Amino acid sequence: MHCRATSFVFLTFLVGALLLPFTGCSRLSAPKADFTFINGAEPESLDPGIVTGQPDGRLCLALFEGLTSRNADGSIQPGMAERWEISPDLKTYTFHIRDTQWSNGDPVTAQDFVRSWERVLNPALASKYADQLYYLENAEAYNTGKLTDFTQVGVKAIDGHTLIVRLKNPTPFFLDLCSFTTLLPVHTASIAQYGDDWIKPGKLISNGAYKLAEWRIDDHIRLVANPHYWRASSVHFKVIDALPTSNANTSFNLFYAGKADMIIDKGQIPQLILNEIRNEPYFHANPFLATYFYRFNVTRKPFNDVRVREALALALDKDRIVTRITKAGEKTAGSITPPGVPGYNPPTGLGHNLEQARKLLADAGFPDGRGFPKFSVLYNNSELNKQIAIEIQAMWHDGLGLNVDLRTQEWKVYLNTLDALDYDVARSSWVGDYNDPYTFLGCFMAGRGNNRTGYANPAYDKLLDQANAEPDPAKRMTLLQQAETILVEKDVPFVPIYYFVGIVLYDESKIGGFIPNVVDEHPLRELYRK
Repeated sequence: MHCRATSFVFLTFLVGALLLPFTGCSRLSAPKADFTFINGAEPESLDPGIVTGQPDGRLCLALFEGLTSRNADGSIQPGMAERWEISPDLKTYTFHIRDTQWSNGDPVTAQDFVRSWERVLNPALASKYADQLYYLENAEAYNTGKLTDFTQVGVKAIDGHTLIVRLKNPTPFFLDLCSFTTLLPVHTASIAQYGDDWIKPGKLISNGAYKLAEWRIDDHIRLVANPHYWRASSVHFKVIDALPTSNANTSFNLFYAGKADMIIDKGQIPQLILNEIRNEPYFHANPFLATYFYRFNVTRKPFNDVRVREALALALDKDRIVTRITKAGEKTAGSITPPGVPGYNPPTGLGHNLEQARKLLADAGFPDGRGFPKFSVLYNNSELNKQIAIEIQAMWHDGLGLNVDLRTQEWKVYLNTLDALDYDVARSSWVGDYNDPYTFLGCFMAGRGNNRTGYANPAYDKLLDQANAEPDPAKRMTLLQQAETILVEKDVPFVPIYYFVGIVLYDESKIGGFIPNVVDEHPLRELYRK
């Protein structure tokens, strides 16, 4: 009892000290939602074909549903496809689309998937995630402009309820991919009618559990239950508010004051109070498939020199970061693929070796850091990212004699800066889209939309292509490990820092349906109030 009282007094004082004006004043004057959660940064978009961030994707998965979907525990279940058959060679999938409707009453058809996937693969859309469809026959050729006839791509609607998908190779995680954001269907007639405005309230037509009711920038996004959803009777919360904020103090204040039921993003929890709240009943932590890392812009001097990149990687004391800053039991990372993928052993990667780092920097022409140009570390605006950047800035300055500036940007601007390769070194993270190493390794193939480093190595790409064509699961994993060894131990276009531990704040006695899982997907339609 004494410890609890001390904690309460401390937090009451701390919240008062951190207190900032609440965002969402107009939300607070509107009818109260059934469930309100802190979603993270303001979404880049609600267009499944172009979003790349987790806050954006979380909302897209509430608004749209793919051929498959995920349960609360992250497992795959039927979605818009009520059933499917797979050919003996594991390369042809026949999906049977259920008899259901879009939120405006239009039928959901197999043609909706063909048109939506064609849109993603069309080079004009410039979808960063178009490569998630490269498993289809001729999809990559169409997306890169080498093929202009989309009928040659491996997807075809036989009739309104039958979709045939032809893959280049057996792809063990293809049903997982069918639930992924980029493969979600969109109402293409609305896009033709409204253009870029199709994602706005009153114009967005959805086929998922929810419809978009309101979107007030930097205030809230309101979702309401979609009565046309095929399992509408199982959707518990009829009105949900997602609050966008990049300020951890504001997020915690909203939660602590009872204005939000859940914080679903660890970056929205102030680092100052992490140890204090660790034993509180609303604190929940679990590992999942995600890695925090720093990218190098390998197209920009001196980061085009692998000796420089390796020196910067070796100079990082990752233990300091997880013990002094993150403090949630994270494990330091040597690979981009976290441990735990069945049948896969990721490479060890580079450790902490300051002596070797100094030698490599000298070999590159910068003894004791002399002559090394001043450079900047870019990160998206959050207190956690800031604290990690300050720590790394000190390591590179004190250990290697380098002068490092810190550069912060809001989420949308930060993503655009990464895409334009307008940075020196940048904070990044990657959450696995499915439980397979390729979800991490495929990002760094030459020219891929999520590469964002300028890195290209034909030998690396070849190993991944060979792995995708390899029918033997054990041999496939060996090829993937060889590829990742090149990536993290030889070429070093980024430096892995730690594997995530997810932290979510919510009252388990009041909210149900939230189940920790390795892909960190928590469908809003599964949540309920106890």
